[in-house]
Amino acid sequence: MNRLTQLITVLTSTAAATVLAASIPCSIHPPKGASTAELAKLAKVSQADAETAAKASFKKPADVTVAESELEAEHGCLIWSFDMKVKGVRGVREVQVDAGNGKVLSSVYESPAREAAEKKADRHTPTTNQR
Repeated sequence: MNRLTQLITVLTSTAAATVLAASIPCSIHPPKGASTAELAKLAKVSQADAETAAKASFKKPADVTVAESELEAEHGCLIWSFDMKVKGVRGVREVQVDAGNGKVLSSVYESPAREAAEKKADRHTPTTNQR
């Protein structure tokens, strides 16, 4: 691939991901720059209930454990985000649950390399939980 083709591929992929993320329907749209405390006040679904919904989205919920979780504003939506470890599978599945109604909005596999890159990027993100 030449450089122009690579650039076009990256830009197209980024645009497609942005359109996909913007199309995720959610029930709570927090203001940009909201603090963690402000996000918590807006959430209508508890972390425990959101975790139950996330686990229920798997074929074998008993084989799933939560590696990490957080309440955050992502792409304009207030969500509970769970990194779920599945027994016998490398990497994690990131499950996003609407913090307003408890519906699973997305479930995406992250390889160990992608998970590490995301954690590194999160360390450089402001603490307002905006992505």
